[in-house]
Amino acid sequence: MEMVQLSMLCDTRKHSHVLREVCRILRYHYPASSWKQVKKTFKIVKKLFEGRFPGYRACNTQYHDFFHTTDTLLAAARLVDGLNIKGQPVSQYHAVRILQAALLHDTGYIQKDWDTLGTGAKYTREHVERSKEFVSEQARVLGFEGNDIIFIARAIDSTGVNPSPSSMEYNSKDEQIQAFLLGAADLIAQMADRTYLEKLLFLYYEFREAGISGYETEFDIIRKTNDFYEIALQRFEGEFLGVHNMAQDHFRQRYSIDENLYTQAIKRNMDYIRTIIDDSTSNFRQKLHRISL
Repeated sequence: MEMVQLSMLCDTRKHSHVLREVCRILRYHYPASSWKQVKKTFKIVKKLFEGRFPGYRACNTQYHDFFHTTDTLLAAARLVDGLNIKGQPVSQYHAVRILQAALLHDTGYIQKDWDTLGTGAKYTREHVERSKEFVSEQARVLGFEGNDIIFIARAIDSTGVNPSPSSMEYNSKDEQIQAFLLGAADLIAQMADRTYLEKLLFLYYEFREAGISGYETEFDIIRKTNDFYEIALQRFEGEFLGVHNMAQDHFRQRYSIDENLYTQAIKRNMDYIRTIIDDSTSNFRQKLHRISL
C-alpha cells in the first residue's frame, strides 16, 4: 500500500483548494458565520500580498510569501480540529481569531508604497511587531475590535523567536493554548512544505538582506537548517506543549491515517538535508532543485 503523504491530501499551490479544506474543517464544529469571518480576512490579506491593498506594495519575499501564509492557515485549522477531537474544545471565537491571526502573522514583511528600498526581507527582525501594527492600523477594515486586536497580537507574538509564548501573560488558559497553536502551526507548515528545500535559498537571501549574521554563503543556510530543526523540536515539546501532536488526531479522525503527516514530512525533508551536508563534493544547489518553482 502506497504511503500517504501530506501533499496528497490538499493541493496547497491552489488557494481555492486550501480555502475549501479550511471551510470543511470549520464546519465540523462551528456555524457558517465563522467561515465568513475567516474568508473576509483571507480576501483582505490576499489583496495585500498581491499589491492591491491601498498604501502597500506587493509581497516581494519569496520564502515568506502568500503560499506560506495559506499553509499556516491550513495547519492551524487542522490543529484546532485536533484539539476539538481530543476533547479540548476550542470556542468559536478563539478558533476564528486564531485562523485570522494565521493569515495576518507575516503581514509585517509587506512594505508600504513609499518604501521602495530593497524588499520586505529587511524587516525580518521586526516583522512580528510590524504584523501586529498592521492589525491595529487596519482594525476597521478587518472588522476587529479591542479584544480581537489584543488576542490576535498575542497569537502573532508566538510566531517570533523572542519572547517565547511561555513568558507572556494571557487572559485564560484557552488563550495561551491558542498562542501555542499558531506558533506550532507556523513551524510545521514551513518545515513540512514539499517545496521547503527548494525555498531555502530564498530564505538565505532574506537573511542576507536583513543583515543576520552567520549566513555568509548559501551553504550556511543548508548547514544551519539542521540546527534550526533541533531547536524546533525543543519548542514543539517545550513551550508549545506538544500542541503540534493534535495534527495526528485530525488525520486519524478525518482520513483514518493514524500518523502525524506533518512530522513525517519534516523528517523526510531533514533526512534529505543531511545527505546534502554529508556529501560535500556534490552540487548542493542542483540537489535542492527537486521541484520547479
